[in-house]
Amino acid sequence: MIGQGRFDGRQTQRRIGDAEKTQWLPYYYAALAQTWIGWRPDLKDKDANAEKIRAYLAKAEALDKNSELYAVENMSYTQEMLVDPQSRYMTKGRDAATSLQKGMQLDPNNPRLYYLQGMSIFGTPPQFGGGKDKAKPIFEKSVALFNSAKPQPLAPNWGQKQAEDMLAQCK
Repeated sequence: MIGQGRFDGRQTQRRIGDAEKTQWLPYYYAALAQTWIGWRPDLKDKDANAEKIRAYLAKAEALDKNSELYAVENMSYTQEMLVDPQSRYMTKGRDAATSLQKGMQLDPNNPRLYYLQGMSIFGTPPQFGGGKDKAKPIFEKSVALFNSAKPQPLAPNWGQKQAEDMLAQCK
């Protein structure tokens, strides 16, 4: 409500999800919104935030298991890993990679999955098999998939600009 306090999009997404109990998209968008919050540097408890994300995803997955849910799940595990990469890479990093693999099994043409995979490789030091040279072909694939995609109304449609920006950084 305008003028009556702070608008809380998370509450709205949750309420829509609770009202539309047969639709996975409201829970997906609630999880995605929570994911964007998780990237904020001032967020104190990224672990609790990741748990909220996965709770929304569990509700969505109960209605429709699809690759978009695994893209967001990947981001939740990545956020947890980045709290302490050295000690969490072997667990949360593996969980993030597994999420991408599961998503790609369900839809090998989902460009967001390749964008996220490229981000992981881009952020991995070259001595550990990462870096921009290794990430470049993955971002190229992501951008090509975005360019050939024909998104449906209300369907997830984020990531193209980010993939294009990352590809430019790899050149």
